[in-house]
Amino acid sequence: MRRVRGGNVDSQVSFNKNQINIVLHERENLSIERNNLLKSESIDPFHRIDQEFSSFIGMNRLKETIKEIYANIEINQKREQVGLKTQNQVLHMLFKGNPGTGKTTVARKLAKAFYDMNVLSKGHFIEAERADLVGEYIGHTAQKTRDLVEKAMGGVLFIDEAYSLARGGEKDFGKEAIDTLVKHMEDHHSKFILILAGYPEEMDYFLSLNPGLASRFPIVMNFDDYSVEQLLEIARQMTSEREYQLTKEAEWKLRDYLIKQKQNSNLRNFSNARFVRNTIEKSVRKHAVRLLKQNKYTTEELMLITRNDLFLD
Repeated sequence: MRRVRGGNVDSQVSFNKNQINIVLHERENLSIERNNLLKSESIDPFHRIDQEFSSFIGMNRLKETIKEIYANIEINQKREQVGLKTQNQVLHMLFKGNPGTGKTTVARKLAKAFYDMNVLSKGHFIEAERADLVGEYIGHTAQKTRDLVEKAMGGVLFIDEAYSLARGGEKDFGKEAIDTLVKHMEDHHSKFILILAGYPEEMDYFLSLNPGLASRFPIVMNFDDYSVEQLLEIARQMTSEREYQLTKEAEWKLRDYLIKQKQNSNLRNFSNARFVRNTIEKSVRKHAVRLLKQNKYTTEELMLITRNDLFLD
């Protein structure tokens, strides 16, 4: 196990053969304060949510859902103050979308947001896959799944390609993992958040094989493929964050390429924002080689990614 401290951040990552990724947001230190901006009377909390999720392009429904959850928390507190009944929200979620549409990124962001709202006690994020839950012999799967859920208490457990748990049929141990997850969802429904994610069609089929499973996930988020203009906006955002800038000619080249990709490709194989990120990273390296060869180091040259720098496979 490796523990890394930096500033007021304490990140703990456990390494094992199944590569469970655990991200902690300094939740165990009781002296750490939550983000109180949502509580500030000088700031509209809904506006604050818009700010927190402003980098998520084309996800208006996501922002509305976060606002609904926050509003329900606040109104429950008001109801409690006057003696009315309150009930904890069940926030287990289904994320449906093709690769690169932001499912994992959003899930990671939600862990922090729900911690700040006092929904989660720790706000850590655990990303897992089939191998992290399914064992090799009878009883092993249930134990592995219980251990994983225990680690997720107070945070978010994110299982990508969740339908892989059902791929082996009735005799596969994946069904045992599903049954164990369902039990813990019921027993600890307000102590952690389970998010299952994957391709839309496979997720729908997976849910159809498990009667009653869909009803345990009251929040379903559909992550649509990005439009060409949204992908260009993501490219601008990514370059700006790195203090680079695409020239107009580079943008035109990227736009033309994206149009052709969306017209000619199987959209399931097009990785959306991930494709843009990889393109930017490769273009930055190509840009660096060009500057070294040309011996040009002005601020403008160091920032501008040209049409010829743009790396498109």
